Amino acid sequence: MAESTSLLFNPRTYDPAHFDPETRRLLRATVDWFEARGKRRLIQDYRSRVWLADFLEFAAKEELFATFLTPASAAAGDGDRRWDTARIAALNEIFGFYGLDYWYAWQVTVLGLGPVWQSDNADARERAAGLLAQGEVFAFGLSERTHGADIYSTDMLLEPDADVPGGFRATGSKYYIGNGNAAGLVSVFGRRTDVEGPDGYVFFAADSRHPAYHLRKNVVDSSKFVSEFHLEDYPVAPADVLHTGRAAFDAALNTVNVGKFNLCTASIGICEHAMYEAVTHATNRILYGRPVTAFPHVRRELTDAYVRLVGMKLFSDRAVDYFRSAGPDDRRYLLFNPMTKMKVTTEGEKVIDLMWDVIAAKGFEKDTYFAQAAVEIRGLPKLEGTVHVNLALILKFLRNHLLDPVDHPPVPTRLDAADDAFLFRQGPARGLGSVRFHDWRTAFDAYAEVPNVARFREQADALCAFVETSAPDEEQSRDLDLLLAVGQLFALVVHGQLILEQARLTGLDEELLDELFAVLVRDFCAHAVDLHGKDSATEAQQEWALGAVRRPVVDTARSTRIWERVEALAGAYEMAP
Repeated sequence: MAESTSLLFNPRTYDPAHFDPETRRLLRATVDWFEARGKRRLIQDYRSRVWLADFLEFAAKEELFATFLTPASAAAGDGDRRWDTARIAALNEIFGFYGLDYWYAWQVTVLGLGPVWQSDNADARERAAGLLAQGEVFAFGLSERTHGADIYSTDMLLEPDADVPGGFRATGSKYYIGNGNAAGLVSVFGRRTDVEGPDGYVFFAADSRHPAYHLRKNVVDSSKFVSEFHLEDYPVAPADVLHTGRAAFDAALNTVNVGKFNLCTASIGICEHAMYEAVTHATNRILYGRPVTAFPHVRRELTDAYVRLVGMKLFSDRAVDYFRSAGPDDRRYLLFNPMTKMKVTTEGEKVIDLMWDVIAAKGFEKDTYFAQAAVEIRGLPKLEGTVHVNLALILKFLRNHLLDPVDHPPVPTRLDAADDAFLFRQGPARGLGSVRFHDWRTAFDAYAEVPNVARFREQADALCAFVETSAPDEEQSRDLDLLLAVGQLFALVVHGQLILEQARLTGLDEELLDELFAVLVRDFCAHAVDLHGKDSATEAQQEWALGAVRRPVVDTARSTRIWERVEALAGAYEMAP
């Protein structure tokens, strides 16, 4: 049992010994708080849609958010406070494991802090650090009801205030703003009425308790308070201004760069808890005189779910290293970040669907975690940019990544207690075409003897040939439907690359890797066939698509051994009542 469960988060055995003592204490204290609360209370709170006051009280008492979300530059010398993506990822996973509502209050706090920590406004930074220390949450006032996240079209208007030099009066509404009911500081994006174009953008700090801040409603039926609020002549003093002009625009996009990374590990946590429930139920369920898990299709679905989940974890863990090692001359994270957002979260949907096909009606029962997991897993691919938006972003890196590698020093595993300061000085949110990558083939070469890695490598090489000989022409480049199919194929190659890099760093056994890549080979085939069927696909592209189809290397004995690891998850964890 230990071998199979060691790859998944298990509260019974969790000991994050790779972190410093205070991080270890806080992560374990968070797990213990949820376990003491118990499954019945957790589900009751979820279904009654209560605000998370008890959880936020716990987080404030432990100074959890303050410790994890205060960068060293604002920590006043407190050595435990830093912005450390590795431990942030660990906490995301724990929150996802127990309920996405808890993660969401934390996530929008991350987003609300982004423009503040990027700001040169020392007063605002000091105020934010103080609010965190008091246990306050934050909010990110970007989206609007009419325009969504189209920040070019914001209707939050700032009129210069004649009574306050350098000040404004802000009027306008924001929509879909998490924590908008309780945030001590809301980072709000708007534009000046007296300045045209991008020079008129402003990011400013607002307080949800101010009389000119009008909370209208929670727009979702959930404990997550996803607010609509309206500012009416809200006074914005110079001390409240975080960014102006193009810097405000960059702060918005760079904040999303930081925040979207959190979605992958939340998705992993959801899938892990659901998997314990699903495998335990299926193993104990007798159908036609046999355990449900005796049926070959059930074993295949649960095994596929397990190896996909392992792949999600491997990719996300490796992406942390690139995020933490990023700098002005190494911006590879700008590809791996939307990959975690798009690819890992959609893999999470597949994992839940595979398990749900097995446990069927059990997945609807009100006393299960699975029932909420099946709902909440759908949200993650749709937050911080849709799948399509992130796929389109990923496509910008395709040619440089596949065809034009450069030498980069190897990126080590980054679990050290360091402050990830570069995330708040990313600079202008442009120049993606200049980002260069190391050779993706190196990761595959290291596992050339693993049958399904080699089979997938054939497909990856075929994609390179496609880009060189059959890439969409200028007219097809306006057909986003076709381009997204190509993007899915490219995303699979990047997904496989980081999985292999992390497998090498952690010594993952090759049998498990072989089973995982059998799934990825099938995925590549499915996306190739999808490309073949696109309306605008040329004859050459159709021919290429069918030529890229491969059959995974079948090894029944290997699949049986991997299934035994999955079966060992039965009873490995059950949340206290």
